[in-house]
Amino acid sequence: MQGTPHRHEPVPGTRAIALVGPAGAGKTCLAEAMLFASGAIDRQGDTGQGTSIGDSSPEARARGGSTELNLMHFTWLGERFALIDVPGGTGFQADGARALSVADLAIVVVDPDPARAALAAPTLRLLDELGLPHLVFVNRIDSARGSIGDLLQALQPLSVSPLIARQIPITSGDKVSGFVEVALERAFHYRPGGPSEQVAMPAELDAIEAEARTRLLEHLADHDDALLEQLLMDETPPLETVLHDLARETSDNLGVSVLFGSAANGWGVRRLMKALRHEAPAPARTAQRLGVHDPALFTVKVSHGHALGRLVLARMLGGTLREGQELTGGDGRAVKAGALFALQGEKSQRLGEAPEGEVVALAKVDAMHGGEWFGRSMLPPLPELPLPSRNVRLAIAPADRKDDVKLSGALHKLTEEDPTLHVDHDEDDHALILSGVNEEQLSVVLARLKRRHGVTVTQRPPRVGYRESIRRSVVQRGRHKKQSGGHGQFGDVVIELRPQERGGGIAFAEQIHGGAIPRQYIPAVEQGIRDACQSGPMGFPVVDVAVTLTDGSYHSVDSSELAFRTAGRIAMQEALAAAQPHLLEPVHKVTVVTPAGATSKVSSALAARRGQVLGLGPREGWSGWDRVEALVPEAELQGLEGELRSLSQGLATYEAAFDHLAELNGPLAEKIVKAREVEPA
Repeated sequence: MQGTPHRHEPVPGTRAIALVGPAGAGKTCLAEAMLFASGAIDRQGDTGQGTSIGDSSPEARARGGSTELNLMHFTWLGERFALIDVPGGTGFQADGARALSVADLAIVVVDPDPARAALAAPTLRLLDELGLPHLVFVNRIDSARGSIGDLLQALQPLSVSPLIARQIPITSGDKVSGFVEVALERAFHYRPGGPSEQVAMPAELDAIEAEARTRLLEHLADHDDALLEQLLMDETPPLETVLHDLARETSDNLGVSVLFGSAANGWGVRRLMKALRHEAPAPARTAQRLGVHDPALFTVKVSHGHALGRLVLARMLGGTLREGQELTGGDGRAVKAGALFALQGEKSQRLGEAPEGEVVALAKVDAMHGGEWFGRSMLPPLPELPLPSRNVRLAIAPADRKDDVKLSGALHKLTEEDPTLHVDHDEDDHALILSGVNEEQLSVVLARLKRRHGVTVTQRPPRVGYRESIRRSVVQRGRHKKQSGGHGQFGDVVIELRPQERGGGIAFAEQIHGGAIPRQYIPAVEQGIRDACQSGPMGFPVVDVAVTLTDGSYHSVDSSELAFRTAGRIAMQEALAAAQPHLLEPVHKVTVVTPAGATSKVSSALAARRGQVLGLGPREGWSGWDRVEALVPEAELQGLEGELRSLSQGLATYEAAFDHLAELNGPLAEKIVKAREVEPA
C-alpha cells in the first residue's frame, strides 16, 4: 500500500533511552550496534572479545556482562539520543534503577526462545509500575528456535499493556532472513551491517500479513474512534493515521510494540532506531509526566570508577544546564554545577552546556548525591524503587592491618555508588560485615576494592548468631577472696538463676535484706552477672534467664566494686553450668517469590535446609508466579540465593527476617559447640 509519507517534526533536546531486560539478552551489544548504525563509532565492537564501548571495566570484561550502568550517546537523522544501558544481572540492576524513573522510553531486550520469556517478567512489571513507555526488541532472531507468535503468547501474560506485533519474519529454510513491516505493508531482507533491502512481498505471506495488519488496526482502533469508524465502514485507513496512532500508543503507554532483529549482525537495528525517532516521547513530555515545570537536574548515581574521579551522573529536564550554574537542592542548599561531560563508555567529552534531556556527568560536585533533584523550585522526591534484598553477607578484614583506614574510605565510595551494598560492624562476630544481593555482586565489589583502591581483604562467612539458655533453676554462691599483702579482695554473693520465656532477655533483681551486701556494691554484682552472660558454658551469649541476688557477705576493708563484680561473674558462670544449658539457633521467616513452574523444587530445597514450609499460594498481581513462606534456620541460608536461582532460570528471589530462637540438640548441636571451642576469638 502506498500512503502519504509519515511527517516528522524534529524533537528538541536529547531523548534518553534505557536498555533493560534479562542478563545475557544482548543489551550492550544492541547499544554497540546503534552507535555503529548512527556513525557514532567507526567499527562495531564485540562484548565477548572485550572491544565494546560499554562493559569496558575489567570486572565487566572478566564476567562477560554488565556490572554497572553504561552511558552512551548518538545522533540519528539530526536528533540526539542518550543510551542508558542498565545491567540485567540481579546483583547489579539497582545501579540503573533511578535512571528508569527519568528516562523517556525503555527498550526491553529479550531472547527469541519462548521458554525464556519468563526472564523478562520482573522488567516488564517494573516498567508497568513506573508508567514508563517501552517497547520490546527480540534479539538474536537469527538463532530463533520457536515462532514469534509463541514468544508473544508467552510474553503477553507478563505485561499489563497489550503487545503489538509490528513485524512478521521472512524465513529462508529454517533461518530468518528478513521481515514484513506490518504498518507499512512492505517486505525487507536483512543485509549484515547495513540497512535492510526492500523486496517484493512473498506471496506465501499475503494472508498472514493481512491477518496481522487487521489485528494491529483493531488494537489501534481501541483508542481512536475515527479509525474504528473507518474499519467498521470497511475503509482503508491512511498510512499517516496508522503511524500516528502507533506513535501515540507508545508515548501514551497504551501498548508495547514488538520488533525483532540481531544486534550482532545489525539486523533490524535501523528499523528500531526509526521507531525511536518517531515514537519515543520528547524530554518535555517526560518532564510533564514527572511534574517538572522549571529547569531541574535529577542525580541518577555517583560513580567513582572513571578517570575523572568522582562523577555524578544526572539528567537535565525542563531547560538547559550550563557549567557553573547555581542550583538549589531539595533541602535548600546551594550547589554550583561543576564541569559537564558527555560519556561514551569510558571516554568523555567536555560540554559547555547540556541541552534539555541530556544525560551528563558532573565533576567536582561533592555536595551532590544520588537520587536528588536540583533546580530553582523544590520538587518532591521520585518514588524509591524497591531494592533487592541483601541476602549475602561476608565478614571481611584488610589482609594488611595497615590498610584499615584505606578500607574504610574505599567502602564508603563503593556504598555511595551502589545503594544495595551495606557495611556494618557485628559486635558478636567482632567483624566488619559486607552485605549485598548475591555472591556475584560481592565478588565484583572485592575485585573493585583491589583494583581501584589497592586494598586486598580476607573473607569468610559471618558467624551464625547462636545463643544458649538453660532448662532448670539453680541457687549458686559465688565467692571471690584474695589476699596478697595490704588490702585484699572480698566479695560473696548468692544468686538464684531460672529460665525465662523466649525473648525475655536477661532480667536482674535483688532481694538483699539486713545489709548483707552494701547497696553500693549491688550494681557491680549485676555487671559481673552480665559479663558471664557474654559467653556461656557452650561459648555463646546467654539469653532468656532471670537472676535474683538473694544473699551474700562483705568485708569492711577488703570489699570493693571490683571484688563483687568478680564474685557475681563466678556465681553466674557456675550457675549456668549447673542449670542444664542448651543451644539456641536463630530461625528466619523466609518469603520466596518464584515462577510457578519451580514452586515444587523451591519447596523441596527449603525442606532440605531444615526448613518448615508454612504455606504457598499465588503471588498477588503476578500471573504464573507463586509465593512460598517458610521458617529456615539462619545457618541454612548460606548459598540459598544461588540455589533458588538455579532452580528457577535465575528468577526466584527471597526475603528473610529473624523470627525466633529455637532449641537445637543432638549431633548437630554438639558439632557446633566443638567448632566454637576451636574457633579463633
